[in-house]
Amino acid sequence: MVKIRLRRVGKKKQPSYRVVVTDSRKPRDGKYIEAIGTYNPRTEPSSIELNADRALYWLKQGAQPSGQVRNLMKINGVWEEFASSKK
Repeated sequence: MVKIRLRRVGKKKQPSYRVVVTDSRKPRDGKYIEAIGTYNPRTEPSSIELNADRALYWLKQGAQPSGQVRNLMKINGVWEEFASSKK
């Protein structure tokens, strides 16, 4: 199964994340199919960059987002666009 999830990058105690599309059997920081965005929780407010076109493409292909990625997509408006396109 293909999942959209966060991949941790950054130094020790200074995390930032990449939003990646990967096989669910791969480890958290292992190989991935495609990087579609970034998330930095350390800035105020948190910075979220997401390639909406690629995210929608992968969602339509059946990729399942993790809970945190779904929340990030809701903040960016990608999740609502996907939900409205399914109807």
